Amino acid sequence: MGKATSIKTSEEVRDRLRTLAEERGTTITDLLEELASREPTAAEKEQRAREAARELGVDYTEQAVQAGQDAWARIRAHQDGRAA
Repeated sequence: MGKATSIKTSEEVRDRLRTLAEERGTTITDLLEELASREPTAAEKEQRAREAARELGVDYTEQAVQAGQDAWARIRAHQDGRAA
């Protein structure tokens, strides 16, 4: 672990983090590390997309990116019951 630091937040958020950590039998620090590592950054998402395209034999072009975004939007619409 790196050097410790502090994060300013509201009392409500602090209390919720404490409760979540206690429920999981861990510390707020460990909980935050887990939560932060779970969500990829934009750069990590981009790299994963490039790797997936390469594995599928797809050229990673702006058109491929747009087609993928459109496909996910249609999938989410179906999941939400909004698709016609």
